[in-house]
Amino acid sequence: MKKTLFTRFLDAVETGGNKLPHPVTLFALFGVAVILISGIASWFDLSVVDPRPEGARGRAADGMITVVNLLSADGFRRLVEGFVTNFTGFVPLGTVLVAMLGVGVAEHSGLLTASIRGLVVRVATGGRSARVLVTATLVFAGIMSNLASEMGYVVLVPLGGLVFYALGRHPLAGMAAAFAGTSGGYSANLLLGTVDPLLAGITQESARLLDPAYVVHPAVNYYFMFVSTFLITGLGTWVSERVVEPKLGPYDASMAGDTLPATTIEQPTELERKGLRWAGISVLITTLVTALMVVPEWGILRDPVTKDVLNSPFLRGLVFLIFAFFLIPGAVYGRITGSMRNDEGIIKGMSQSMSGLGLYIVLVFFAAQFVALFGWSNLGPIIAVKGAQFLQAIGLTGPEMFVPFILICAFINLFMGSASAKWAILAPVFVPMLMLLGYSPEVTQAAFRIGDSTTNIITPMMSYFGLILAFANKYDKNLGIGTIISMMLPYTIFFLVGWTILFLLWVFGLGLPVGPGAPTYL
Repeated sequence: MKKTLFTRFLDAVETGGNKLPHPVTLFALFGVAVILISGIASWFDLSVVDPRPEGARGRAADGMITVVNLLSADGFRRLVEGFVTNFTGFVPLGTVLVAMLGVGVAEHSGLLTASIRGLVVRVATGGRSARVLVTATLVFAGIMSNLASEMGYVVLVPLGGLVFYALGRHPLAGMAAAFAGTSGGYSANLLLGTVDPLLAGITQESARLLDPAYVVHPAVNYYFMFVSTFLITGLGTWVSERVVEPKLGPYDASMAGDTLPATTIEQPTELERKGLRWAGISVLITTLVTALMVVPEWGILRDPVTKDVLNSPFLRGLVFLIFAFFLIPGAVYGRITGSMRNDEGIIKGMSQSMSGLGLYIVLVFFAAQFVALFGWSNLGPIIAVKGAQFLQAIGLTGPEMFVPFILICAFINLFMGSASAKWAILAPVFVPMLMLLGYSPEVTQAAFRIGDSTTNIITPMMSYFGLILAFANKYDKNLGIGTIISMMLPYTIFFLVGWTILFLLWVFGLGLPVGPGAPTYL
């Protein structure tokens, strides 16, 4: 059968992605490349006029930014001396580790799994629930499941197939809806998750290439991501109901062979429901206590001098609050259900969450070295200045500039699954570049998150793509990667278009901030 142009494109994406080295290796190679390029650029005396205010870091007496030669004895000495501190001082490392300690308790206790299962099952078995509500709940639960790291992939996606199958609908449509919310809507959420401090840390490091005092807190995209939750839920539901499920047609159980799962949807037990109630009460109490420390003018988490909330310990300490809002209800749920009876269970949950971060820590180690080398070399500011001058020369400096930027991020995401790996590469270039054009790092980060999320569901490079394929094979033993990609492609198209329109309308049409204390322009 002759392949279409689009099919050949997807084959090329898969082949090219498979040939890429591991992200850890990529960062190591990027670090070496920075050293070599800095040496060559230094030989040619590469420099630009420094656009930063007088006294800013790296400004020479002659007002120029000149490339620093790292391919030298001085460069090697600097690398050797900073090898450890580059890693330990890398902002995303500490923020993610602290947040995951709390998430680990909630995950180990069973709270996250029970919450996701209870939300979907209750709607699906309500009897009077509309058909569309079941689909919308799966998409929404997928978006919210991002708080629980891989729980959405491991629990919700197979549950979506089981729910649809039990209701007489095509199980792959249920899996597609859950997968679209979990992966395609990765950056949308009603609450802050571990990805927020991770990206904010990288954004801050990149912004400081131009402004050494610039601070980016984890909630800088919260307003936009909160609203995006409803957009992605609506789009995901519409695509599932009007495009994906009609295309799949009626389900033929013979496609599964002997692998067809049982149709019973497991309800939360009475003990689990009791645990969820008490966990909910603990969240309410924690929220009230936090509000007492923030809302009143005398709140201890306000700025002690100005009494400001935007620039306060509250926002700068959001990682601690994320830690607490997972730890406390997780411990309460574990105590009620007996899954964690004492402090040993809590410690075990924390330990397990850390043991699963081994690859991330290795990745961060090499990413931190690359970011440090890139900063030392002055290549970032020089590329940013040159890039800004190019955009100004061709007249591409308005809001429309963010459309190709989002598309670039979406395209790169086809080859690299890790959000932090991509942003660590893109941020040192695009954040300073757009700062020079007058756009804030917070807005640039929000645009990146759109491109980073929307193509997750069509790339085999996504780490859980193989797991999704394995789940789907239970309902169709002959199903392949092409079927999954073609099934999920409509979500990518509608998410990418709809989310980009919302971004442009929200930021530039209505002039609304993407988050608290997050200006659009500098």
